[in-house]
Amino acid sequence: MCLILLAWRAHPDYPLVVAANRDEFFARRTAAADFWSDAPHVLAGRDLEADGTWLGVTRQGRFAALTNYRDPARNRSVTSSRGELVSRFLTGAQRGPDYLAELEARADRYNGFNLIFGDARELWCFSNCGEGERRLEPGIYGLSNHLLDTPWPKVVQGKSALGAALQALPEVAPLFDLLCDDRIAPDEALPRTGVSLEWERLLSAAFIRMPGYGTRSSTVLVMDRQPRLRFVEQTYLPDGVQGERVDKVFPLEAPSRRD
Repeated sequence: MCLILLAWRAHPDYPLVVAANRDEFFARRTAAADFWSDAPHVLAGRDLEADGTWLGVTRQGRFAALTNYRDPARNRSVTSSRGELVSRFLTGAQRGPDYLAELEARADRYNGFNLIFGDARELWCFSNCGEGERRLEPGIYGLSNHLLDTPWPKVVQGKSALGAALQALPEVAPLFDLLCDDRIAPDEALPRTGVSLEWERLLSAAFIRMPGYGTRSSTVLVMDRQPRLRFVEQTYLPDGVQGERVDKVFPLEAPSRRD
């Protein structure tokens, strides 16, 4: 993912609302979101090259999503795939503190990342780029390719738009509208992350359009108090052409005893 906007216990009827964009090279083979054949309780897309995922949920309400930390100078050529951090949590049964301990022990195996994960009871954010762990209090959060709530233009604008979109729930169209924002930030507002100025400009939009690279999917997740979960994913082809759309609604199951 390159943008995750999240409202955690910020609405009386919808304790978790997520709007997120995945940006990736179009040549990277990807399966659209579905329940996994080898883990039928997991609903997520799948990276067919490394077998992990960038965002997903389970029938029991476990949730995880990942962004890369953009700093080319720190990237190593041989590391574990960061997508396995999401899939390990979704297919596992650890509570947040237990998974945090695992993350801390394994963090140096990966290039820079931020991981948001948890369930209907609690959410956590962990980064291996200096911020460490944080338990999320009720509120609206934004995460791109730096640390949680770093005020990049698309994070600031996205959080504001998410706050407004909460008023339209259960309609999800306003959530997709904010994810389709392709405005480029002015140069004076751009971060300096080690890529060229041209790339900083193009990557500053919430919805990215570049030759061979861009927003591959937009995902909206809404959990209500029944509890029931709606998961909607719109995939995109190059130049922002709409591809497959997935829309699934299901009641949450009680966690197993080991949860």
